[in-house]
Amino acid sequence: MFETSEFITSAVKKEQYPNHLNLPEFVFMGRSNVGKSSLINCICRKKLLAKVSSKPGKTITLNFFLIDNMFYFVDVPGYGYAIQSKEKRIDFGNYIETYLTSNPNLKCAFLLIDTKVGPTKDDLLVYDYLNYYNIPHYIVSTKLDKVGSTLLLRHKKMILEKIPTDRLIMTSTVTNKGIEELKECIKNYLN
Repeated sequence: MFETSEFITSAVKKEQYPNHLNLPEFVFMGRSNVGKSSLINCICRKKLLAKVSSKPGKTITLNFFLIDNMFYFVDVPGYGYAIQSKEKRIDFGNYIETYLTSNPNLKCAFLLIDTKVGPTKDDLLVYDYLNYYNIPHYIVSTKLDKVGSTLLLRHKKMILEKIPTDRLIMTSTVTNKGIEELKECIKNYLN
């Protein structure tokens, strides 16, 4: 599994979604620059699959990636970065909400949180939103390698104090920590 992957299309409206075969979908959400594209690339072992930018706020559409001709990864615009106009950010919010609440193909949302920063106010709002709409989800803490091993437990505790969950996967795209666990989680949803 995770042998083939390809970018299919970008979308801002339901009519543009490519999934006409009703394949399962997994969405990656989080604030700008949290590492959504890097994580998708790491899972698929393809460095240039999802575009990674050093500047936050570059993703402005829902980006669909077909994996093994069996399911989709969907990368959505990050939140919390104010380079875009207020109107543009409202547009992002509207089409992300439409995607999340009227999509029977969505199997699970992965809410990415920077391990070092911990959950932001925006992260907590998205977490509450996922719970409110009963959208299955995991919390994925990213950039584990940026936190020293002695501080790791403190940062994990900080995340769990704000988001009490037994669905936390701690990851690093540099060391591949947590990537197999994430893949197993996806496989479980496919079975």
